[in-house]
Amino acid sequence: MTTAKINLTPAEWEIMRIIWTKGAITSNEVITLIQGKKNWSESTIKTLLRRLVKKTALATAKVGRKFIYSAEIDENSAIDQITDDTFSRLCEMKKGAELAKLITSTTLSKHDIQTMQAILAKKLATAPEKVACNCLSGENQCDPKYCEVE
Repeated sequence: MTTAKINLTPAEWEIMRIIWTKGAITSNEVITLIQGKKNWSESTIKTLLRRLVKKTALATAKVGRKFIYSAEIDENSAIDQITDDTFSRLCEMKKGAELAKLITSTTLSKHDIQTMQAILAKKLATAPEKVACNCLSGENQCDPKYCEVE
């Protein structure tokens, strides 16, 4: 399984989530499972499967008259990539507030919360009082009123 960078559309993510969950799966099974969630035509789903094979996100094998699809990219690597890509676009000063919003709006298990508390307690020991803005460099420093989180 590869960890190479790959760009997936939201629709492709829907397909990949099913394949990551089910493992090797036929196109008919993918169609049935997607249509249980989305109002997508069979041809749309097959087009998405072909695109994912072309992007090397999926492998395909023909067994008799059926095509079997399996993931060629690791789910955790794909999640790490999309998270890194998203957060790399944000001002350093705003990342903490966005993480707080995510935590507030996400259902978390007790184990998840305990893990985060332990990480935060460790980070607190060396955390700066304020995170510097990274929107501009050198002499072109930002105006704090535009970057600071309210």
